[in-house]
Amino acid sequence: MSARTKARKAALDILFESDIRGTSSIELLAQRLAQEIDQENRPVREFTQELVVGVDAHRRKIDELIATYAQGWDMDRLPAVDRNVLRLAIFEILWSPEVPDAVVIDEALTLVKQLSTDESGGYVHGVLGRVSAIKSDLSL
Repeated sequence: MSARTKARKAALDILFESDIRGTSSIELLAQRLAQEIDQENRPVREFTQELVVGVDAHRRKIDELIATYAQGWDMDRLPAVDRNVLRLAIFEILWSPEVPDAVVIDEALTLVKQLSTDESGGYVHGVLGRVSAIKSDLSL
């Protein structure tokens, strides 16, 4: 597993936990960083930090895109894992140009196949494919 894949998974863990608890992902990230200093925990990778901070900064636009393109699915009805995988991937597609969209989509699909329902892959792929296709037309 690559370092970026591990960083994405760690970012997903933080976003998922903050979503379930109804807390700030930035505050949760800060707690993880403090624990890293106080204890002998694994360090929080810089890429993990970039992803969590980026998703938080653009969350309103990201959630708007998910609500628009997850046809037939209300944000609250989406499984929390899927919702947060979509947030991560949409952030990378739109605001992290160094990673090709196909790689981002493949990583997102791998995460939902490992962590979510059998049906998740289809609609996650559809939403991300649509966002990728229209990204040049979006006003960010």
